[in-house]
Amino acid sequence: MTRFLLQDPEVFSPPVDQLLEMAERIRVRLGGNCRRASRPVRICFVPPTSLRIGDVIVAINVRLYPADAARWMAAGAAAVLDASSRTVRLYQGDMIYTLQGTPCHDWISAFAAFIDYGYALHDALCLALAWRQSDEYAKDPWPSDLSRFPRVLGLPDAPVTPFAKCPAALGLYPIVPTANWIERLLSIGVRTMQLRRKVNGVRDTADPCKLAILRADVRRAVIAGHRYKGARVFINDHWLLALDEHAYGVHLGQEDLQYADIGALTRAGLRLGLSAHGYYEILVALHYKPSYIALGAVFSTPTKTMISMPQGPTRIARYIHLLDGVIPCVAIGGIDLQSLSNVLATGVRSAAVVRAVTQAHDVEKAIFALQSKFV
Repeated sequence: MTRFLLQDPEVFSPPVDQLLEMAERIRVRLGGNCRRASRPVRICFVPPTSLRIGDVIVAINVRLYPADAARWMAAGAAAVLDASSRTVRLYQGDMIYTLQGTPCHDWISAFAAFIDYGYALHDALCLALAWRQSDEYAKDPWPSDLSRFPRVLGLPDAPVTPFAKCPAALGLYPIVPTANWIERLLSIGVRTMQLRRKVNGVRDTADPCKLAILRADVRRAVIAGHRYKGARVFINDHWLLALDEHAYGVHLGQEDLQYADIGALTRAGLRLGLSAHGYYEILVALHYKPSYIALGAVFSTPTKTMISMPQGPTRIARYIHLLDGVIPCVAIGGIDLQSLSNVLATGVRSAAVVRAVTQAHDVEKAIFALQSKFV
């Protein structure tokens, strides 16, 4: 359980025992399967004499300077939280997460409860800022009103107009490595897919020969998509090639947003899919008004380096509930025929698969079996 450390009773009120009691009440009220935090987290209202890995220093009505955060981080604190106003900054590693919200009186207890639920600090903070005292008495207390979640500050300007829309249900969404695969799947009835093309294991290259190979494959995939009515071929990462070749859409990770010309993509009418691995990244993704959000990884997968723990169906269901009617969602990561029914039970209407198709002994049979789950 997350532990509080109150060195000076005058620094924060109510007393620590009330905070702990409220945090436990919130955690129990949230119910469900709790993925407990991997290590104890100590929430400190003043810097302790001896900082520990995992300490979170919460500054309430105290002026916090970046130099303080840097010193505490260097001393071993895993994160520093500046909560002196409606603008809340979480310092963690080399990241600064800046959120603007209206926290309720019990937000720190809620923060502790969501940390104890196993959420990363930046996601637990988003949930805590969306928490309201009345949630404790709701039938489903989990924060699910998107209007109550904080805004992410410090992002580039949002597109003036949203990206072109996708169907609400994209269905089966294979991710494949070559245009040959795109052509093959189109011929057997798949209509949503993504080209995740690597050249000798490298996605982005300045080598002219490799770039020519990459461009040729992107062009083939796009042309193949144009031949089939209703086909939706997304190009992973290579947004400039997708733009040049007039692709249906492009899929980007959030780390790619700082390089992509978002304005050019919207003006060209391309669709945009964005990856998100939790509440904070969902809020970032929504800022860019994409065509869909890919949520995951649902399960562990060897096809891509995991930047976070697997989300699991329970968390995916929470995200889907939050985004219902707001934007199409795609579940992604480690999904196969055996797990697909459980994934679709979350309410998601599209699921991306990789090995379930590319490593299938009988591809056509695998596609038929996978598509039958969406009926």
